Amino acid sequence: MTRFFLFLLLCSTTEAATIQRIWLSFQRDVPTHITVNWETAQPGDSEVSFGTSAALAGKVAKAEQVTLHHIEIPIPEKDVTYHYQVRSGAETSVVHTFKGMPAKELRIAVVGDWGFAQPDLAALVKDDAHVLMTAGDNVGSLHQKGREGTKAFSALIDSQPELFHTTPFMPVLGNHDREIRSRGPKPPPEAVYDVDAAAYREFFALPGNEWNWTLAFPEFDTRFIALDLEHIQDMGTTWQTGHPFDAASEQLAWYRQQMQPPHAGHTISIQNERNATMRGQLKGQWGRLFQQGSAVITGFGYFAERAMVDGFPYYNTALKGDGDRYPDPKSAFFASEHGYILLTFKPKSPMQIEIKSLAGKVLDQQSYPAR
Repeated sequence: MTRFFLFLLLCSTTEAATIQRIWLSFQRDVPTHITVNWETAQPGDSEVSFGTSAALAGKVAKAEQVTLHHIEIPIPEKDVTYHYQVRSGAETSVVHTFKGMPAKELRIAVVGDWGFAQPDLAALVKDDAHVLMTAGDNVGSLHQKGREGTKAFSALIDSQPELFHTTPFMPVLGNHDREIRSRGPKPPPEAVYDVDAAAYREFFALPGNEWNWTLAFPEFDTRFIALDLEHIQDMGTTWQTGHPFDAASEQLAWYRQQMQPPHAGHTISIQNERNATMRGQLKGQWGRLFQQGSAVITGFGYFAERAMVDGFPYYNTALKGDGDRYPDPKSAFFASEHGYILLTFKPKSPMQIEIKSLAGKVLDQQSYPAR
């Protein structure tokens, strides 16, 4: 009988530690460390072994019993391949790898509207980006049966396991990433969206307060700023999706602090509202702040676009690019294409922004000097 109970205990421990998915992100506003994330069916401890070879000389661990694991490890070496392995309880993953941060060329891919696409990402994978970012609507909702709350984000990770455990993922919020019940034809008595984005912030490990964040690459004089802007016409109703953006808002004060005085180099803002709508808000105050940077990218519409306002570029991107056509009044390039954006940076050089189709074709290519 004693051996039987010991067998049951061992089986229970193994079940508690079963590793279900792994993904990478950054929790700091500079990529000196990377966060390794994974889930287990039952609570377990967290440990990551890592190094620049399969010997895995380093180790970081937490004893806390959790099902959602976030472990930060240092990545000081440039242009190397890091190896890592995660452990919870008696379960250990295989050894995975990711690229260390580069010294000569940085590639950032940005996608939009993943929640409404079933993309073939072979072309994006071939670009071998150092970081994958989004422009919102990473999932379709948080109330679909079997994908409630954080399960929606689990399903996203499961859709591209190889990509997520080799490439750091930095999502930006859209309205669907916090949709806790169906929207309906008119605002209902109860809130449709979780403004605080609790499930998103629980699942992902991101810098700052997570509903907006910054990530800088000092060697390339480059910063990315994530904003919480979407469906702004619904502010103050039960359809309100995100945090306020008005003159007295925390978000505007935070963004102004990021943008003034203007930083040298490249500053790219990412959001989820229509660019033409957002830049006119507060008598153009948002537009003037945008244009203290280098470019704005949104995932509001299901198409690929570059608009130019006084020489300043506004981009729209979507993995599902066959939606209704409503071009920006200042549109300079527009295509109904499933696609993504690839940004390339080299030290003390202009940045290159390409709009690319999922077939791998370059649809639009521009270079922009540093400020």
